[in-house]
Amino acid sequence: MVETMDELIAQVRGQLYRLQDLQEATSGIRVSETSPDGSVTAVVDGAGALVDLAFSDAIRSMSPAEFERVLTATAQAALARAYAERGELITAFNSGA
Repeated sequence: MVETMDELIAQVRGQLYRLQDLQEATSGIRVSETSPDGSVTAVVDGAGALVDLAFSDAIRSMSPAEFERVLTATAQAALARAYAERGELITAFNSGA
């Protein structure tokens, strides 16, 4: 329980700063994942957006279906890791750490 207005303001400021820290941390997430054969590298941010995509010469020997499979699997792996990082940050925030 808050007894004075100053305590209330301090408490609200503390929560605001923690929320800003969470936002900065989640917006700073960048996860890079490379396919096992090294042909595709996908970079995903904390919101799940694909922010970079790179290909090696190995894609030249792939069929369109194989390329699609490798690209999708690599992007999904990057996305899963980015969401896991974001989830850890949110869990820490919610626990008050």
